[in-house]
Parts: sequence; structure tokens; C-alpha cells
Amino acid sequence: MKKHLELTIADDRFAYRRNEAQIAEEAALDGFYVLRTNVPAAELSAPEVVRSYKALAHAERAFRTLKGPELELRPIHHRLERRVRAHAFLCLLSYYLEWHLRQAWAQLLFDDERPPLAQDPVAKAQRSPAAKRKASRQRTATGEVCHSFPSLLGELALVVRSRNRVPKSDASFDTTTDPTPLQARAFELVGLKTPA
Repeated sequence: MKKHLELTIADDRFAYRRNEAQIAEEAALDGFYVLRTNVPAAELSAPEVVRSYKALAHAERAFRTLKGPELELRPIHHRLERRVRAHAFLCLLSYYLEWHLRQAWAQLLFDDERPPLAQDPVAKAQRSPAAKRKASRQRTATGEVCHSFPSLLGELALVVRSRNRVPKSDASFDTTTDPTPLQARAFELVGLKTPA
């Protein structure tokens, strides 16, 4: 703010005035940004530079996912290099798994299954009509309730396999809860048979 004001400070008075010329000059550039790269234009055109820059949002989201509540991985303070490497590997492997699950389950989630590629990379991103329909109806194209990734994981966590022991004998058997249609569809989308 200080750069937009002209101050007059004396022993007996204080006054300020807006620097209208500087305010107008800066307002003319509002909403503009400059991206600079050392990649030759033959390799990466100006629109591709913008798309590449916007792709950083995916990397930032990945970092938040690694350290956020989705994967519930917290920093663990290791002292040995191999343990630090192992921890970083497990974090990245977990995110890779989540990324694949989001792709496979896109039709069950609020995610846009086929986001349109804007001709103008600077233009505001638009959701596809199918994604808008999902969001407004809270239902998938097949009529199932839409989920967020955490809520779908919560639904899948309700599938339980347990080992039962027969009292006063060495006999035991396994049982698995019957999956709901949603759970069965989620398993099917990732190529798994419904647990039996």
C-alpha cells in the first residue's frame, strides 16, 4: 500500500495523498502475468508453456495429498539415509496408487471424467457438461450417489473379512461381508473380483 501513497510528515502535521498515476499504471497490469522459459519455442510453444505452468497445480495437489489427511502420512524423523529413502518411496508409491484409483473410480466420484482441453490455455478452465450434471444431481450417469475420494474409501472400508474360530476345537473359517452394489462396482472398476 505504501507505494500508492505520498506521505508528508512534519513535526506538527501528517498528511497523505493517493498517487493516482501509479495506481492507474498498476491497475492496467492487473490480471496479467509473464512466464519465461529457457526451452526453445520449437520445442514448447507459448500455449504449451502456459499449460505446463498450470500443470504445476497437479504437483502441488500431490504434495498436499502426501502430507494431508487423504493418505494420512505424517513426517517421520529418520536418522539413517536408507530409512529416509524408504519413507519417501512409500509416500510416492501411496500417491501413485491414489492417482490410479482416482482415474479408475472417476465415474463414481465428483471428478470430471473427460475434462475438455481449452483451445486458449489462459482461458478459465471449464468443467464438461457431464461433470456439471454430476455435481448438480449428486448422481453418476448410471444413477449411483456421487462420492468424494475419502467418502468412497470410507464405503469400501465397510467390507470386512474376519476369521471365526469354533469354540473348543481347532476349526476356523473366514467370512466376508457381502458388498453393496457401490462396493462391487468400485472393485470391478479396479479389476478386482468382489471379495468372497
